[in-house]
Amino acid sequence: MHYITPDLCDTYPDAVTALEPMFSNFGGRDSFGGQIVTVKCFEDNSRVKELVAQDGKGKVMVVDGGGSLRCALLGDMLAEQAAKSGWEGLVIYGCIRDVDVIAQTDVGVQALASHPMRSVRRGVGDVDVPVTFAGVTFQPGHYLYADNNGIIISASALSMPE
Repeated sequence: MHYITPDLCDTYPDAVTALEPMFSNFGGRDSFGGQIVTVKCFEDNSRVKELVAQDGKGKVMVVDGGGSLRCALLGDMLAEQAAKSGWEGLVIYGCIRDVDVIAQTDVGVQALASHPMRSVRRGVGDVDVPVTFAGVTFQPGHYLYADNNGIIISASALSMPE
């Protein structure tokens, strides 16, 4: 499905909230949307690695990496696994790496920046907890839509206007 966030904002002005503009599009899909699954972690992508292996059809992973610019929480291997598992996309409040490969991978990825260092894996992090960044709180089970214009969230699923 191709989403156009300005059209969704115009059609559902009372249902959507826009994130503060700080993310860049890195994935092979520049438009994506789906039900939110959250991960809260800091410089440890263990939970991201676990989740990309699960069925992600119709879902978007929202990763609260605390805004860290010291290491990457997603690389080419995890992005490829996310695509294979059907994830619509990932929004990472932190960094990614392997950007040239991720740009060719059939999954949406928005993140703050790229960084060549990988994260540690200590098995630390929480899944399906409310997380707050970019001026909004993401509730597991709510919905997120992203494109080159920005990212919006909604408590319910939205459909593109005709």
